Amino acid sequence: MIEVTTGNLLEADADALVNTVNCVGVMGKGIALQFRYAEPENYRYYQAACRKGQVRLGEMLVFDKGAAFHPRYIINFPTKQHWRDRSHLEDIASGLEALKSEVERLGIKSIAVPPLGCGNGGLRWDDVRPLVEAAFSQLEGVRVLLYAPEVEPSSMGTKVATGPELAKGEAMLLLLIASYAEQMYRLTTLVVQSLAYFIQASGQPLNLKFSQGQYGPYAADLDRWLQRLEGGYICGYRTRNDNTDIRLTPDAAQAASHRLADDIAAEQRLARVERLIQGFETPYGSELLASVHWIAEQGDHQARHDLGRTINGVHAWSERKAKFPPEHIRAAWQRLRGEGWLAGEPLSEELQLELALN
Repeated sequence: MIEVTTGNLLEADADALVNTVNCVGVMGKGIALQFRYAEPENYRYYQAACRKGQVRLGEMLVFDKGAAFHPRYIINFPTKQHWRDRSHLEDIASGLEALKSEVERLGIKSIAVPPLGCGNGGLRWDDVRPLVEAAFSQLEGVRVLLYAPEVEPSSMGTKVATGPELAKGEAMLLLLIASYAEQMYRLTTLVVQSLAYFIQASGQPLNLKFSQGQYGPYAADLDRWLQRLEGGYICGYRTRNDNTDIRLTPDAAQAASHRLADDIAAEQRLARVERLIQGFETPYGSELLASVHWIAEQGDHQARHDLGRTINGVHAWSERKAKFPPEHIRAAWQRLRGEGWLAGEPLSEELQLELALN
């Protein structure tokens, strides 16, 4: 039995709730953001699965809360590969087959399903609804609460930001800002400095001149970039005010995606930076990660292979950084080594285990 309804899916009286997700570990908008805060254990489970490459289109990630809970199951349904991608009907169709199999396997008798791929995914409800109804019409004895979108997107994807034509480096910075902003932490000019620093360190030529600043690697000439982007692509920037909050204009990420559409190398560099900063998306975390990288790459090159020298270098930077806990510096150093951002080979499995045990 299929019932089309509206309202808060998280309050549904059902054995299982379906959460729409991407495959890169970000729950930053829509129903996924609601699930992130309402079901933090599921969020951690999902992020761990993404890091292991276990979240894939056409497959379900089931979180079992236990028989004592109702709803018992949260079924994470991938509707797009990356958070900034559009959803595709073929991925919804293949996912529905996998969802149907999980319902049968687990003996689920009632399930709440959101408008899969609609909203931020850009699909039309009139196209998605028949797919869901066709899939579940084949199951007997299962009550399906199918939640319709509150507002049907009419012309999603047609707006384009009206700022100046973007350089590729600017487009990468905007997309990295968007990725960081998905985690809902404060985005200041100092954070943007760290993001730009890692884009340049990834091999993308930005021609920014970074030096050792109070809060980490700092490029004074980034100011002209942000002035140029202000209004058309970002809002809130104030010249040479490092503590100002910055946000993207509504269509900035889409315009940036269009700019990089045919540049595979730039997309790969961007993905590499996104992997690096995952889990460090706070003002403190971004400062920590960039500072450790600077010490190892621009300061004491022995710090690339010597954690103790890295800690000493960060602590000698300033009175502020002298207060950074060694275990935090160690975590950043391990991430940089493990992702291949410091000269030399990434950490061996043996060294990773040794560091984890000490």
